[in-house]
Amino acid sequence: MRDIGNNIQAWRKLRGLTQSQLADRAAVARTTVIRLEHDNGNVSLENTLRVLNALGILENVPRAVDPYETDLGRLRADEQLPVRVRPRSFGADDD
Repeated sequence: MRDIGNNIQAWRKLRGLTQSQLADRAAVARTTVIRLEHDNGNVSLENTLRVLNALGILENVPRAVDPYETDLGRLRADEQLPVRVRPRSFGADDD
């Protein structure tokens, strides 16, 4: 979270915005922007996405969380994903 907060702060400064201006554009409280930038508390996903949208970087999020952008995702891209994932049991039979 610290890295994300630092990046949000850097984007805000690159855009030449104060915390108040960013908060106004994102329709969130200034304290929300402060908490995001300094990792000082919980911020909802919705408010985080609002801030990213106000910074003009929201379109980067889907690619950042796309599993097929990773080496593992690309390796397993041809496999069918299971509908449900059940926890593995770690018994004597498992190797």
